[in-house]
Amino acid sequence: MYELIVKKSRFLGYVKQIETAQQAKDFIADITTQNKKARHVCFAYVLDNAEKYSDAGEPSGTAGLPILSAIKRREIKNVCVVVVRYFGGILLGKGGLLRAYGKCAGKTLDTLQE
Repeated sequence: MYELIVKKSRFLGYVKQIETAQQAKDFIADITTQNKKARHVCFAYVLDNAEKYSDAGEPSGTAGLPILSAIKRREIKNVCVVVVRYFGGILLGKGGLLRAYGKCAGKTLDTLQE
């Protein structure tokens, strides 16, 4: 897990190697259950033959897409990244959300190599 604080919002990144879309869905469900009080649970996953992402209520393209981009930049397959946001009361704007979700996803993926 990786934690990022941006203007009082707390972003928690989780990553898991997966082989199927169902494993990704189960992982996302587990993270959602663990973070019931979170405002947003956004994700992206890439398999050999499929990819999917969700902004989970954030403005369109500001959460799931930067997570997906972080995965693709590293050319990793069979991985799911979930970023949970606990809203801190300060609006970040589209640019701020793009940067926060992208950075959290990238740093979370870096933990795979550790």
